[in-house]
Order: sequence, then structure tokens, then C-alpha cells
Amino acid sequence: MDLITALSQWLARNYGKIVLLVIVIAIAFVADKALTRIARKLLDKSQVPNASIFINIMRVVVWVLAAGTVLQPVFGVNPTTLFTALGIGGLAVSLGLKDTIANVIGGFGLMVGRVIQPGDFISVAGATGTVKDINWRQTIVRERNGNEMVIPNSILNTASLEKIAPSNECIVKVPFTAKSDVDVARMKADIATTVGVATEQLANPQYAPVVKLEGFTPYGIQGTVYAFAKNDLLLSTMADAVAQAIASSPYLEHRAIAANEDTDADAE
Repeated sequence: MDLITALSQWLARNYGKIVLLVIVIAIAFVADKALTRIARKLLDKSQVPNASIFINIMRVVVWVLAAGTVLQPVFGVNPTTLFTALGIGGLAVSLGLKDTIANVIGGFGLMVGRVIQPGDFISVAGATGTVKDINWRQTIVRERNGNEMVIPNSILNTASLEKIAPSNECIVKVPFTAKSDVDVARMKADIATTVGVATEQLANPQYAPVVKLEGFTPYGIQGTVYAFAKNDLLLSTMADAVAQAIASSPYLEHRAIAANEDTDADAE
């Protein structure tokens, strides 16, 4: 009974504080969810890059304001004193977190300066792929084979970064040698059509196959088929499909293929 009595007395003394704490937490929770939803919609419609770093900062601000509201009335802590102490302690902590701070600042620089944004194709630090997200500390790059590279933002601000056009990122090049006595225009059109039909399920619908001639060899006309793989498809899979599509073409000079095979065998 003593415990129940003590608990009842404590609740009676702190009832107002508990109610205030619950109300502030509820308001912060609702504001967090609502502002996050609104911010995502606005970022999707605007020219501002949509990355989690902006959403995360906004959420931190909401909860910091909520904490500052309840510190004095609920816990009896002066916010000014606490923030002053945190500022002094933060100077010491920042020395140990300099890499993290550099990554956060680097993330801001990347997004505000529109250097890269989610959806871009880039090549940096040995990784080539699509920027999936830029968060507090790192940028996530998803390679075509499905692997995800986690690259610190500070590295992206100092390393050489190459932005790749979508057509170049998905391109596949398959060389061939054609007979020298063929109708060149018809040969190019027929090979392009054959490749287009054979790779219809694998190709990026935005780009059609292209055949370009590059010169002459002792065996015939040297050319290359340029095909474009759809997203998330391995380029080697597309190259294999293109090679199979043109392997039986009547325009190919098979003596050149045999010569290349002999050369490879001698090299081994």
C-alpha cells in the first residue's frame, strides 16, 4: 500500500508535467510525419535534389525544438545552460568526429551545388553506377550488377568524379567484319533490324541499335554494333545477345572470325 500511495502522490504532483510531455511528444511525432511527407512531395516537384539528408535534418530540427520545449517545465533543466555545455563539449567531440563532420558538410556541398543527385550515373572511386541516395555520411552508388558501393561524402568532394550520360552508361559495343562486296546501306539496316528484334526484351526502349562502319581490314569492312541495355541488366548479357543475333548473318566475313580465333590460340 505504501508503494501505491507514493506512486499516487508522485502522479498527483507531476500530473501536469506528464501531460505536457505526452502532448509535446505527440505533436512532434505528428509534425515529423506530416513535414516529412510534405517535404518529399515538394522535393519531387521542384528542381531541388531529393535525398534523405534534407529530410533527416528537418526531422532533427523538429525533435530538438520539442526537447527544448519540455526541458525547463518537465525536467527542470535550463535549455540555455544545457546548450552552452553542449557547445563547450561539442568542441572536444568535434575533434574526434572530424571525418563525420567532413562527410556531412560534403553531403551538403554535393546537394546544394547540384554536383550529383539521386538518379545520376557516375564513375568515382572505382565504382560506376547510379546514385541511389545521399545521406548524412555517405553516398550510395548502385552498380549495374546489383552491388551497392558506400562512398564517404568527403571522398566525393576530393576525388575525380565523372558524370555519365544515360546512353553511354547502358551502351554495348560488338565489333564485326563484313564482306567487302555487299550493299553497305542494306547491310547496316538489316543488321540493326536483326539486333533490334533479337534483343527486344533486353534493350532500353529509348535507344535503337546502331551500326557504324569504321574502316577496312584485309578480310573486309570493319564495323561495330551499338546496342543499349535496359536498366539493371548486365552489359555482358546484352553483348552476348547481340553477338548471337549477328552470328548467322550472311553479311559476316567468317574468315576474319577464324583468323581472330587463330590469333587468340597462338597468344595462349
